[in-house]
Amino acid sequence: MATRHLVHLTPTDRSKLEAIIRSGAALARYQTKARILLLTDGNSAERMTDKQIIAALRTSNSNIQRTRISFLEHGLPGCLKDRPRSGRKPTITGDIQAEIAVIACSDPPEGRKGWILQLIADEAVRKGIISQISRVAVFECLKKTNSSPGK
Repeated sequence: MATRHLVHLTPTDRSKLEAIIRSGAALARYQTKARILLLTDGNSAERMTDKQIIAALRTSNSNIQRTRISFLEHGLPGCLKDRPRSGRKPTITGDIQAEIAVIACSDPPEGRKGWILQLIADEAVRKGIISQISRVAVFECLKKTNSSPGK
């Protein structure tokens, strides 16, 4: 089966891809894309067929095709980066999480022995940190931090 999208890497591109794989610091999906491009390089004597790449990298044919097409359309930097994902942006950012953690670590309101999740949520809204937040969202924020407001 002939390859419809032929990839021809320059020596510079090839060295960048090999550096990504050698470093081991890149995300696995970026390393897989780099390996796909290196193995499908038309300028290389070690070029593999799609079936060989699927067996070697344990990936799908569609992943190989998408990677090739992305390289041909956007070049190497555009091919390796993921496009922005659809969906709503998170409403509780890192700054808001930090403010909630500050509230949880502060002294509780007068007449209270300690903070409860609903009190933290109410305090965050009262201070104008966020327009509305549930006690479950407060729990998730505090769960992510390494601090423990309890003794």
